[in-house]
Amino acid sequence: MTHWFHRNPLKATAPVTFNFYGVASSPAATKICNDLRSSRVRLLELFTDLSCNPEMIKNATDLYFSLLQGFIVSLDNSSQDCKLRYIQNFKWTDTLQGQIPSAQQDAVFELVSMGFNVALWYTKYASRLAGKEDITEDEAKDVHRSLKIAAGIFKHLKESHIPKLITPVEKGRDLEARLIDSYIIQCQAEAQEVTIARAIELKHNPGLIAALAYETANFYQKADQMLSSLDPAYTIKWRKYLHLKTCFYMAYSYCYHGQTLLASDKCGEAIRSLQESEKFFVKAEALCKEYGETKGPGTTAKPSGHLFFRKLGSLVKNTLEKCQRENGFIYFQKVPPEAPQLELKANYGLVEPILFEFPALHAHWTPETLAAFDLTKRPKDDSAKPKPEEEVKPMKEPDIKPQKDSGCQIS
Repeated sequence: MTHWFHRNPLKATAPVTFNFYGVASSPAATKICNDLRSSRVRLLELFTDLSCNPEMIKNATDLYFSLLQGFIVSLDNSSQDCKLRYIQNFKWTDTLQGQIPSAQQDAVFELVSMGFNVALWYTKYASRLAGKEDITEDEAKDVHRSLKIAAGIFKHLKESHIPKLITPVEKGRDLEARLIDSYIIQCQAEAQEVTIARAIELKHNPGLIAALAYETANFYQKADQMLSSLDPAYTIKWRKYLHLKTCFYMAYSYCYHGQTLLASDKCGEAIRSLQESEKFFVKAEALCKEYGETKGPGTTAKPSGHLFFRKLGSLVKNTLEKCQRENGFIYFQKVPPEAPQLELKANYGLVEPILFEFPALHAHWTPETLAAFDLTKRPKDDSAKPKPEEEVKPMKEPDIKPQKDSGCQIS
């Protein structure tokens, strides 16, 4: 099971010191600020560390988010905002729109932006693992689970935290519903790719494989439609990937549907289904080349990572030839002019996001610690506010390569 997944860049952020001189008036309050600064730096480092694993990322995220919650939630569980929510400015770039950041003086903005990067990390970890040529069964399960975790994080941010932002989400930016939904659906589709590969490997019923491939193609098509109203300057490369995967899994679906029809002695219809599979495969092949030639945010493909693609080409060709031979020797059925309508529904293997919740408030947050933050001691000069137009340096990611022709081929 060697897969290739498109990945957009991580969000980048400006450093945050959490230095509240005069405001943090006790050793306990100062320690929380120091811990926030160090745990934030550590988490950002792990995002680009190839040796990082899910256990490491979970420990780091639990620590930082449990500390950050003290700036957001009330200690008495009331619905009131914590007095510290608006004390610190945060700047974050966008996965698609370059290094010009958005800035908000709101701890919730930091929570959802960092949470977004955590979800992206899980997708990138899954992508690196899935691209291995000798992936084990346990690693395949890790890929599957990581993608479901990522989908769950995106879903939780969209439903529970982004609506709490005071400043409305800018159109076309990461936190907007259309982009979040695209990320969620893409995670589900890619997790189902793992399911399909497993079903093929274990030689499950062709009808089940056809149905799963059809559902997966529909997921990719839906993710693409979510992006259709956004500026193509930012989304064109991503959309090429989604369109490519839609065609690829439609080819898979028609191929395995053809096998089902042949097993039911409907050889003429099977041939027409395989012909449709071949058409979608040719489309996917063309789109793969277009993807490699398209400039835009995201990873570039590696030819060696497309064994799963190349296997489909041989499968379609061999299955179609078999159907044509059988029809010439045994069935003598007419090939319908229209392709069969795929009304396939998978009863097994469909992916749902794993439920995600942010960790509880850190034990260091007590009423006494919170009271030790004296907001009357804040400097009146607000010149420290970040300027949104300032650039933030991108994160150095090992899997984001310079733009060039990837050589991606399906043959």
